[in-house]
Amino acid sequence: MRSKLVTAIIATLAVGLGGVASAHDQPGLQEAQSEAFEAVAANAADTSNAPRSHQPCIRGFAGEFPCDGIDQLSFLPSSELGASFVNDIWGWTDPATGKDYALVGASEGTIFVDISDPKRPVVVGLLPTASTVGGEFWRDIKVYADHAFIVSEFEDHPMQVFDLTELRGVSSYTEFSDTAQYFGPSGSEIGHAHNIAINTDIGHAYIVGSESFAGGLHIVDITDPANPTFAGGFADHGYTHDTQCLQYEGPDADYEGRSLCFSSNATFDGTPFLNTVSIVDVTDPANPVGIANVDYPGDGYSHQGWLTTDQRYFLHNDELDELFFGVNTTTRIFDLSDLDNPQLQSTVEHDTTAIGHNVYTEGKYMFASNYTSGLRVFNTENVALGELPEVAYFDMYPENDNASFEGGTWSNYPYFSQKGVVAVSSMDRGLFILKPRLGKSGN
Repeated sequence: MRSKLVTAIIATLAVGLGGVASAHDQPGLQEAQSEAFEAVAANAADTSNAPRSHQPCIRGFAGEFPCDGIDQLSFLPSSELGASFVNDIWGWTDPATGKDYALVGASEGTIFVDISDPKRPVVVGLLPTASTVGGEFWRDIKVYADHAFIVSEFEDHPMQVFDLTELRGVSSYTEFSDTAQYFGPSGSEIGHAHNIAINTDIGHAYIVGSESFAGGLHIVDITDPANPTFAGGFADHGYTHDTQCLQYEGPDADYEGRSLCFSSNATFDGTPFLNTVSIVDVTDPANPVGIANVDYPGDGYSHQGWLTTDQRYFLHNDELDELFFGVNTTTRIFDLSDLDNPQLQSTVEHDTTAIGHNVYTEGKYMFASNYTSGLRVFNTENVALGELPEVAYFDMYPENDNASFEGGTWSNYPYFSQKGVVAVSSMDRGLFILKPRLGKSGN
């Protein structure tokens, strides 16, 4: 599988080099992934024999799934979600009722699941996709002020806005409608987009991987969620695949209190990609300022990363290094104590062989969704020493740990109000609600 994927990516890159490619086209990766994801969707079982109910991790297994220190609270197969292919996931806690909801991205749209009883999740309904042409396997969701903001790689797909309070009191499956749609101003329409981030402190959304601003930051004022307005853009660092934007409170006093975006950029430039970690000051969205844009060795495709809670380190995943170089699942640790001069401090190879995908930090832990090896949890307490020991895992793709896109987990969400509950999306199986037993002996 690895050699076939590498061959496919190289072949499509060679074709792409014969013409002019936009930042969004990302020749090679997206085409090869689409082929792999089509196979995932085609082969995904309509039903699953995996237990739906609580399955504690006992002697290395929770039901059929290998595990260590993580219990399955519940499982909803794709058929019960109404999804042919599952991708991104995010979450929302209703401030009025305290209920937790998983917001599940799928080819069909965004699926809402009430997990307030995590052992008995209930599918509440669907916000259908706003377009059905093109990149059906990519959708991304974030939340601000009780509204979901959703983008997709489907052609002519706007940023969808949905008022999540509409979920209150819904007891049977419902098909919902957009609260608002945002296409972007004339001449800077988003067209389609790969991802979205939100600085929830100031109410600004950052659409990335769109047709505007070379695929870089497209900034939207969402302080009035139902009336999003264009605020600015930044193209100088090229195509942004993923970003984290926030009010900076880290160790570099020069930027204290500024609005900053920390991005994973992969710009097609014929080499085939210029892979970097980018830092941009977006305090004035009409006039963003690039702070740093640094490359790194052993790069394949700069995919995604997340800051440690003290904002000193950026934990970064490259999506193609495992494929191109045959390395184990790898996390790069960037020291950001001087934002003008980020340093690659350490490159950590883990014990698995799967492709690294999406990571998030909560407290002293990093939660990593690494395709075929499942959800992996790492302790970040000694990140300054270049150490990220694994403390727990749940492998929802027990077939193998290949460096491939053939199945497994896309992403996870560890920020629910229910302490310790983590929702994990599986491309080929559906939605897992898990609970790591962190801090206990043996993990």
